Amino acid sequence: MADNTNTTATQQYEEENFEQKCLCVLVLDTSGSMNASGAIKELNDGLIAFKNDTMQDPVTRDRLEVAIVSFNSRVDVIQQPDILPNIQIPTLQASGQTQLVAAIEKAQDIINTRKQYYKTQGIPYYRPWIVVMTDGDPYPSGQDINGIAAKIKLDSADKKYVFFIIGIGNDVQDNILMTLATPEFPAVRMDAVKFSEFFTWLSASASVVVNENVGSNQAATPTMDWAQGFVIPTDTD
Repeated sequence: MADNTNTTATQQYEEENFEQKCLCVLVLDTSGSMNASGAIKELNDGLIAFKNDTMQDPVTRDRLEVAIVSFNSRVDVIQQPDILPNIQIPTLQASGQTQLVAAIEKAQDIINTRKQYYKTQGIPYYRPWIVVMTDGDPYPSGQDINGIAAKIKLDSADKKYVFFIIGIGNDVQDNILMTLATPEFPAVRMDAVKFSEFFTWLSASASVVVNENVGSNQAATPTMDWAQGFVIPTDTD
């Protein structure tokens, strides 16, 4: 009789869940300014609500994968890509600076690696998402905003991933958001601290995507009351 005691978690995962996948990489600002107005607590509560909401839909539960990247003075992958039942929601703490560019680059690396894994395993997948949430300007200065923006726009045009950037609070400079955003999904400002509302929207949007056929346009649901009622235009110059 075969000994199954050495079956790896990955092998068991693939045997139990061979559904097509949609990877969502959350890139979350945990710099010191996130301590203001209780933002970091609201973010933690929003993450819990996001998992609880998306777990309610069995299709989303099996198809949506989530990775979490936090960034302050350093960039940390605090959750590797995994399906929702296996996700451990972290308790984030705020401190330090804002290494925005490095965090986006890490998210791009995660997507490239995961897509290669899907291909080697023969797993069909939807276009991944990168969702960046930041409450301040990149700091220290000198980060290559224009370089990473060019990469984002090229990747978006090649349909490598969907890119969202959401500004939080009054310290975000619109020109940074405009530079990083794509024509497909212009940047948005969040109205005050409404993380729970945002993650409810994200959960609904993810559910729409994973209940469509592979190759769909993957249009997200309209922004709701978590936004200030306007979208920051993409810089087309």
